[in-house]
Amino acid sequence: MEVGGNFVRSAEDGTNDLRLRKVLPMDEDTEDVQRVGASLSQSAIKQLKRQKLLDRIQSKRLDFLRQVDSQLGELFDEVTQEVDTFQQPYTNGNANVQRDSNSRGQKTFVPRDSILTDLFEMQHIQTIYHIFVAILIVLMINTFVYDIVDKGSWMVDFSMVSFAFDRMPIVLHTWVYMQLATIVVYCAFNHWAHNRNTYGTWFDWLYCAGYLGYQAGFGFLPLRQICYHSLPPTAALIVVCEQVRMVMKVHSFVRENAPKVLKTKGVDGPKQHVMCPDFSKYLYFLFAPTLVYRDEYPRTPSIRWNYVVSNFGQVVGCLVYANFVLVRFMIPVFRNIGKEPTSPKVLVLAIFGSMLPGMLVLFLVFFGVLHSWLNAFAEMLRFADRQFYKDWWNSTSFAGYYRSWNVVVHDWLYYYIYKDIMLLLGYHNKTYAALSVFVLSAIVHEYIIAFALGFFYPVLLCMFGGIGVVLFFLVPQQPSRMWNIGLWVGLFIGMGLLMCLYCQEWYARINCPRVYDSYADYLIPRSWTCMMQNVH
Repeated sequence: MEVGGNFVRSAEDGTNDLRLRKVLPMDEDTEDVQRVGASLSQSAIKQLKRQKLLDRIQSKRLDFLRQVDSQLGELFDEVTQEVDTFQQPYTNGNANVQRDSNSRGQKTFVPRDSILTDLFEMQHIQTIYHIFVAILIVLMINTFVYDIVDKGSWMVDFSMVSFAFDRMPIVLHTWVYMQLATIVVYCAFNHWAHNRNTYGTWFDWLYCAGYLGYQAGFGFLPLRQICYHSLPPTAALIVVCEQVRMVMKVHSFVRENAPKVLKTKGVDGPKQHVMCPDFSKYLYFLFAPTLVYRDEYPRTPSIRWNYVVSNFGQVVGCLVYANFVLVRFMIPVFRNIGKEPTSPKVLVLAIFGSMLPGMLVLFLVFFGVLHSWLNAFAEMLRFADRQFYKDWWNSTSFAGYYRSWNVVVHDWLYYYIYKDIMLLLGYHNKTYAALSVFVLSAIVHEYIIAFALGFFYPVLLCMFGGIGVVLFFLVPQQPSRMWNIGLWVGLFIGMGLLMCLYCQEWYARINCPRVYDSYADYLIPRSWTCMMQNVH
C-alpha cells in the first residue's frame, strides 16, 4: 500500500487494479466523538437486548409456574374424585349413600404466593400498578383544580370517610363480644367431646340444639347493635361481614371435628384419644385468612414486617382512592335525586355513567381486601398458602369467574354446602347442589348490603340469584378471547347497575319524605315513589 498526498492506492486480491480513495482530513476530536458514540450505542443496544431477554425469561418462568400449579391442582382434583367414587358404597342403586367423612375431597393447603405477588415481580405488571397510582394522582389534581376554579378555595373532602367510619368504638365493642362468643363455642364443644360417652345419645341432641340456638342468637344480637345505634354504612358493613365470617368459621370447626368425636368408642370400648383440637389451634384458625379448618397449616419461616406495612398501606391507599372516585364521579350525579325532575333518559345516562367508577370500585375492593388485607394477615400469622384468588380476569365464563374471584369463600361453599347437599341428596343431584349454593350466596350478599345501607333493595339478589344463575350454566365449549370480552362487558354493566340503583335509593331516602310509617318503608324502594312524583 502506498500513500501519496490525500489519496491511498491499494491492491486487492493480488490483482494489478489500482483503486484511488479520497482520504478526508480528520482531526483527533472528531475521531474521539465517533468512537465514544459507537461505544455508547453498542452498550445501549446490549442493555436493551439483555433487558428483553430477562423479561422473556421471567415471563416464561411465571407461565411455567402457573401451568404447573394448574396441572397439579387438576391432578389433585381428579385423584380426589376417583378416590371418592371408588370408596362410595352403593346400596342397591340407591342414591342416598353413606360416606365416611375422610373420603370427602379435602382441601390441601400448600405454600404458595398470591398471583399478583408473583406478577408484580415483572416490570410490565409493575407498570400497570404505577398507572393506577398515576390515575389516583390525576384524580387528586383534578379535584384540586375543580375546587379552586369552582369554589375559589381547596380543602380535602374526607367528610364521606369520616361519616362512613363514624362510631367505630361501638364497632370495636361489638366485635369483641362476637369474638368472645366464638370462644364459648370451643368451650362447649370441648365439654361435649369429653363427656358424650358418659351421658348417651340425648347429650348429643342437647348440644346440637344448643349449637343451632347459638347460631340464631349470634345472627340476631349484632343486627340489634346496628339498628339500635344507627351505625353508618362502613361501620355496619364491618359488623355484618365479621358476623358472617365468624359464623362460617365456627361451622367449619364443628363440621370438621364433630365426625371425629362421633367416631370415638364408648366407655366399654378400647380407650381412645378424644379428637378435640387444642385451644391454640382454634384461636389461630379464628384469625387465619381461611374459612376451612385444619389442625395444621403450612407456615413461613419468618415475618417480613416491611411487607405487612406495605400491604396495610395499600389498603389505606385503596380507601383514599375509593373516596376520590365516589366524591368526584358518583355523588355529584345522585345527590339531587328527589330535588330535581327525572326521566328515563336521566336514568339510562346515570347507569352508563356509573359503569367506569363502578369497575374502579370493584378493582379497589379486590385489591384492597382479597390481596392486600389478606396477605398482610397471612404474613403476620406466617400463613403460607396465599391463594386467596385465582386469575379471574382471564375467565371466559361466569362459572370460572365465580370460582376464581374469591377462593376463600368459594372453598367454604364448596366443601360445606355443595358437597354436603350432594351427600344428603345423592351425588347425581349436582344441579340442585349448585342452585342451593347460588341461592344461599345471593341471600347472604343481599343480607350484608341491606343491613350496611339500612334498607332492602334486592338489586344484587336479583342479579346474583337470577341473571347470575343463568350465566353460570352458560359455559363455552371452546373458550376464546371473545368470551373473555363478554365477561368484562357483563361486569361493567352489572357494576353500573348496582352503583346507580343503590346510590339513587340512598339519596332518595335522604331527600324524599317517608311514604310508609311501618316496616314497609324499609322494604319498598323509596326511589320509585320519589321519582314517580318528580317525573316529567
